[in-house]
Amino acid sequence: MFEGYTDASATIDGVRIHAVKGGRGPALLLLHGHPQTHAIWHKVAPVLARHYTVIAADLRGYGDSGKPPGTDDHANYSKRRMALDQVELMRRQGHDAFALIGHDRGGRVAARMAIDYPDSVTRLVTLDVAPTVAMYEQTSFDFARAYWHWFFLVRPAPFPETLIRADPDLYLKQTIGARSAGLKPFTSEAYAAYLRCLSDPATAHGICEDYRASITIDLEHDRADLAAGRKITCPFLALWGADGVIGKCFDPLTEWRKWSADVEGHALPCGHYIPEEAPELLLERVLPFLQR
Repeated sequence: MFEGYTDASATIDGVRIHAVKGGRGPALLLLHGHPQTHAIWHKVAPVLARHYTVIAADLRGYGDSGKPPGTDDHANYSKRRMALDQVELMRRQGHDAFALIGHDRGGRVAARMAIDYPDSVTRLVTLDVAPTVAMYEQTSFDFARAYWHWFFLVRPAPFPETLIRADPDLYLKQTIGARSAGLKPFTSEAYAAYLRCLSDPATAHGICEDYRASITIDLEHDRADLAAGRKITCPFLALWGADGVIGKCFDPLTEWRKWSADVEGHALPCGHYIPEEAPELLLERVLPFLQR
């Protein structure tokens, strides 16, 4: 799926962060969401690589990246820790500054990275995500029903891990396949990549720890930043799917404006998995923003 790309993985504080690299030009980091891998970018990566040195990475706990046991406070799966992984990965590749696109969970890591490392992130794009604090504090019946996994995955170990490991294919179909577009957006190669990684028993734990961090230490970090007035300072584009849950249950642009004075954005005519559902539309919106 990433023909011509080379391995760009690095070991950061004892955890291997898997990544692939291709193209030439200014650096652009791509971060995926749950329960996927860097393979989500395979439809847009060839075009992006005509303009950028593209690095598509797996978050810790996901894909072929390391999956360490979670700590009691879940700090080693906090978005702050995941952001540091990716900043160090980019530095190992010789990129102290770079543009950044994050989908879903990767969007949360990307926003944290832009706050914690303002000199590193030159432009930020998030896809179908609203701030974590807003989504938990404004939880409605419709949101809870659609995003059931937010409340399932945070249960103490090993309960959710055990159920995921029992049938990874069923879990995958009930998450990515249960959204507005069904399984149509996913090529057989991409789906096989997601299933292979989810079938690793350690992945179930990594995914759960990501969500356990979000409902605990990530909220602490986010609330502290809001109270202190820390914001995203780089140019910021927020996109979401008109057929997805984020735009129906929240006002993404209003919520992101609490975090940034330089954010713009709108809905796209698709669902949650924008890079696979609407790759051409995504490129039409993202490339002009990145090239300003």
